[in-house]
Amino acid sequence: MSGPELSGYWPAPAKLNLMLRVVGRRPDGYHLLQTVFQFLDFGDRLRFRIRSDGLLRRLAQSSEIPHDQDLVIQAGNLLKDYTGTEQGADIHLDKNLPMGAGLGGGSSDAATVLVALNHLWNTGLSVDTLAELGLRLGADVPVFVRGEAAWGEGVGEELTPLDLPQPWFLVLVPECHVPTAQIFGDPHLTRDSPRIKIRDFLDGNLTNDCLPVVARHFPQVREALDWLGSHSAPRLTGTGACVFAGFERRKDAFRVYEQVPERFHPILAQGMSRSPLNTAESLAVSVDNEYWGVAKR
Repeated sequence: MSGPELSGYWPAPAKLNLMLRVVGRRPDGYHLLQTVFQFLDFGDRLRFRIRSDGLLRRLAQSSEIPHDQDLVIQAGNLLKDYTGTEQGADIHLDKNLPMGAGLGGGSSDAATVLVALNHLWNTGLSVDTLAELGLRLGADVPVFVRGEAAWGEGVGEELTPLDLPQPWFLVLVPECHVPTAQIFGDPHLTRDSPRIKIRDFLDGNLTNDCLPVVARHFPQVREALDWLGSHSAPRLTGTGACVFAGFERRKDAFRVYEQVPERFHPILAQGMSRSPLNTAESLAVSVDNEYWGVAKR
C-alpha cells in the first residue's frame, strides 16, 4: 500500500511582499496588483510517503481545516488528476507559519506538494506546467513553484525574476487573523494607484496600499507597526497581519529582536532570492536538517 518510511523534509518557505500596489480591478472582481515577492529562510516543512493505492492522506495535522479544503490535499489531487498517476501519498506537515499573516503559508505548502510529488511520483511536469496548475489553487502559488524572488503583476501571477539584496528581516506576528477578502472588499481601499516600474521600487517606492485599511480595522497590527517603527521603518506584508523591517546586519536585527514584546511572536530570518525548495540539492535528497529557520520565539 505505501512505502516504509517518510521522505526527508521538503521546505515550504515564507514570503514577504516588499511592496503592494492595487492598480485596478478586473471585470470578475479580482484586483490587479503590482508587488515584489522575497522568500525567507523560515517556514513550514513537509514529508511524504508514497502509496500504491492512490490515496492522499494528511498526517498529524490540525483538524481546523476540513480534509477536502486543505490546500495540501487539493494540490496533491490536482497533480494526480492532471497526470493520471495511480500513486498516492501520506503527507506530514510541520506547520510553523500562521494563517492570515501575509506570509503565504498555505500557498507555499501547496507549491511544495506540487514540486515534491512531481519528483517523487516521477510525473515529469515542467516548472511552467506546475506553475500553471498552482494558479488554480491561488494567485501566490506560482511564485513559490518557480522559486525566484520576483516582481509580480496581474493578480500576482505575472512574474519577472529579481536578484534582490538578502537582508535580515525581523517579522512581528500580531495575535490576529486578517482575512484577505475583508481587506480587498473594504470600500476605503485604494484601487487606482498609478503603476510604477521596477526601477521605482529599487529606488525606494515601498508603498503597501492595504496598510491603512488593515491598521484601521486591526489594532494589534497598528500596535506592532508603532512598536517596530520606534526601531526601524516598518512595513506590512500582503494584507497582513505580519509587519516587518529589514536590516543589513544580523546583529542589528537581533538587537531589536531581543527587545520585542512576547505578544508579537517575533521571527528573525534572512531574505532569499532563491527558494530552498528549488535548489538541486533539495530535489535530489530533500531537506533533512534539524530546522532550516533562523530564530522564532
